[in-house]
Amino acid sequence: MSRIGNKVIQVPAGVTVTLSPENYAVVKGPKGQLEFQFNQSLDIKMEGADITISRPNNEIFTRKIHGTTRALLANMIIGVSTGFKKQLEIRGVGYRASLTGNVVNLSLGYSHPIELEIPAGLKVTIPKNTDVIVEGADKQLVGEFSAKIRSFRKP
Repeated sequence: MSRIGNKVIQVPAGVTVTLSPENYAVVKGPKGQLEFQFNQSLDIKMEGADITISRPNNEIFTRKIHGTTRALLANMIIGVSTGFKKQLEIRGVGYRASLTGNVVNLSLGYSHPIELEIPAGLKVTIPKNTDVIVEGADKQLVGEFSAKIRSFRKP
């Protein structure tokens, strides 16, 4: 029994979820649009502002993806309505970050500056030269880009 998979997802006002018969979900909101291809062994139904995910059988693979699919769909809804945010702090003498157009420049004590291009769908702000804020609608993309920045110098 999947405890997370059985929970009902509530869609807030201002967010539209479109479920297609081809196992495709499109979530639109004020922060953007996200798309998701879910497994065909699950049944996703939308009744009003509630989304329920059920599994027709108890096979091991179906049980595994039941809760995962529900969590991914819920994170998409949260992402397009409020968004996700990661705050990073660069610690070290002389370490700093700057923003030039669509590129984050990191000066972390290497012999060369590190330049990272910001992926589409993310917004990066640098209020101080030691603070980096990564924001976006896609939770996975925000986490991956933050981890990439952090990987050059771990605190």
